[in-house]
Amino acid sequence: MRGLHPRNLGWLSYGALKGDGTLIVVNAVGAVLQTLYISVYLHYCPRKRAVLLQTATLLGVLLLGYGYFGLLVPDPEARLQQLGLFCSVFTISMYLSPLADLAKVIQTKSTQCLSFSLTIATLLTSASWSLYGFRLRDPYIMVPNLPGIFTSFIRLWLFWKYPQEQDRNYRLLQT
Repeated sequence: MRGLHPRNLGWLSYGALKGDGTLIVVNAVGAVLQTLYISVYLHYCPRKRAVLLQTATLLGVLLLGYGYFGLLVPDPEARLQQLGLFCSVFTISMYLSPLADLAKVIQTKSTQCLSFSLTIATLLTSASWSLYGFRLRDPYIMVPNLPGIFTSFIRLWLFWKYPQEQDRNYRLLQT
């Protein structure tokens, strides 16, 4: 299950601490959409216990993070730097996670497990955020989005090298 991600709420906090309206709006909308996604998923999910346990664990981690940054790091500048580093680590891990399928793609010579549209969206999003971070001279926004560009180009190369075959059943229905 993909749901409310600490990266999204982390960047929302970073934006609020920094006073960056763009970060606040984008990540507030993302948090609302992810919350709606979790709600709908929980409503239709047959195994609610596992999902509720994952959600409760995530909320516990988020509370620990907010407690740490809010109570144990009183200096706003130090809090901004540590929160920026925290968000950067989550963002980099998010961009590197699709590479877990790399061995499967090469072994099977098939990109069936990859999403072309998600690859394009990731490329555009990570490039936009990198440019935004560059414009602000904020390495915490710019640098962690660079792996998104890099991994998107790797996945695009894989789509070129191993083109997706159309579903044969679909072609049979068309004739």
